[in-house]
Amino acid sequence: MTYQEILEQARPVLGDYCKACLECNGKACKNQIPGPGSKGVGDTAIRNYEKWKEIRVNMDTFNENRPVDTTCKFFGHDFKFPFFAAPVGAVNLHYGEKYDDVSYNNALVSACAKAGIMAFTGDGVNPVVMDAATKAIKKEQGVGVPTIKPWNYEMVHEKIRLAHDAGAIAVAMDIDAAGLPFLKNMTPPAGSKSVDEMKAIINDAGVPFIVKGIMTAKGALKAKEAGAHAIVVSNHGGRVLDGCPATAEVLEQIVDAVGGSMKVFVDGGIRSGTDIFKALALGADGVLICRPFVTALYGGDEEGVQMYVEKLGEELKDTMAMCGAYSIDDITRDMVFLP
Repeated sequence: MTYQEILEQARPVLGDYCKACLECNGKACKNQIPGPGSKGVGDTAIRNYEKWKEIRVNMDTFNENRPVDTTCKFFGHDFKFPFFAAPVGAVNLHYGEKYDDVSYNNALVSACAKAGIMAFTGDGVNPVVMDAATKAIKKEQGVGVPTIKPWNYEMVHEKIRLAHDAGAIAVAMDIDAAGLPFLKNMTPPAGSKSVDEMKAIINDAGVPFIVKGIMTAKGALKAKEAGAHAIVVSNHGGRVLDGCPATAEVLEQIVDAVGGSMKVFVDGGIRSGTDIFKALALGADGVLICRPFVTALYGGDEEGVQMYVEKLGEELKDTMAMCGAYSIDDITRDMVFLP
């Protein structure tokens, strides 16, 4: 199975919104919600993609010719590559009825584990979603990250309990989901969290906690103050606020603020192994990718996910070799060129 074949098989089952584009750049679906598009005119998702493309890599083959090692370690576990599947919710609404959130997370967690990486799983209004996601993670000896929406404390506590039961290696909260319509006007209130509120949630978690949805150095420092072990530089793929900068534009300043004191992941428009290399060169410890993993699963089931992981991995290895980096730690800022 080739990546082109995965896309061709995905198109008939992806519903009315996602076009399974060869170049997943946010343009064909730019303001479609429901669907994979982003909020408003859809410029944030497009900007995410385009800003990674503006960064170039500095080729340097004046180096010893030796094997490239892409392995890495997070939260005490070894992984084949420094990139992971990002969480997604309401897949049957946004992407078509071949999968629902339960079957999607089941398949994704398993496929990612077999491919040597891990999946971040999504959350939803229906409690079955988190229950099933954490059970899927438990089947893979806890290798996965259940991602909780910023509900009220009581609901968050219950979902953390499910993560504990699964033995999950870490727990995340996509705090930027405060901008999603279904979280607004809930009783008890859900949405944005203060530092003190996050501190209580992180203490409750008892495992490494990842705050997803950080777009400023100030926000990163708040996450650090709250006790987060890692952050994800993310604007929710442009789905919660129009007019945001791209994640590529803010990554360096966030790394300068908290890098070394916590793990820094990044998502948003990253579509190739070369893009992954660029993110690592700018200081990220790892990368999350969302929409193309959906396409890979819809078009090729678990085999499609494993094939997509290998595709990204080979692109990353090739870029590393051509730029003189033979391990993840070898990748440095001077290996990329910013306009």
